[in-house]
Amino acid sequence: MNTKTACLAIFAMILIVGKVEVTSGVTCNPLQLSPCAAAITSSGKPSAACCAKLKEQRPCLCQYMRNPNLQKFIKSPGAKKVSGYCHIPYPRC
Repeated sequence: MNTKTACLAIFAMILIVGKVEVTSGVTCNPLQLSPCAAAITSSGKPSAACCAKLKEQRPCLCQYMRNPNLQKFIKSPGAKKVSGYCHIPYPRC
């Protein structure tokens, strides 16, 4: 699967999932992580926008990991790489 196809697949999954409010005041919306799609699916480094969104969406990551439509992306080696690069601890759910 090439990067473009992978990115489109991620966006399709994100649109299916929608958004949910969590108690921390953050609106859980996996679409907010779209700046990270290229870095997760390729060997590229994440952008500052990706790291900012990942930090913002951190309270939602366990919810995303439990979602069967998203977990293959969130639990991927690329997601772990992005998490480390952005200095955001990978969630232990």
